[in-house]
Amino acid sequence: MDSSQIITTYETILAITGQMLEAARNDDWDRLVALEQDCKKLVERLIADNTGQPLSSQFQERKAEIIRKVLADDAEIRNITQPWMAQLQNILGSAGRERKLSQAYVSGSSG
Repeated sequence: MDSSQIITTYETILAITGQMLEAARNDDWDRLVALEQDCKKLVERLIADNTGQPLSSQFQERKAEIIRKVLADDAEIRNITQPWMAQLQNILGSAGRERKLSQAYVSGSSG
């Protein structure tokens, strides 16, 4: 990948993280997961195609700017999803405790 392609890929990642943020704000979890997979593929492509050649200072600055924005979007996505994930963990934990209690009751009453 040349410098221009690298920056274009970073810009695409930024666009996808913006869409991910929008999906998180709208509680569109399926879309969020799909977009996250798209983003992951692009990041893997950047890693695989890394030639190790340094970017010009102009491209370095643009890359840093994009990364800051991606990280800001990621932080906001986490702020939105963490309470939902905690709630989901509580629900799953409750269901697991109920299942264990039920199994203990069934095995205890069959004896």
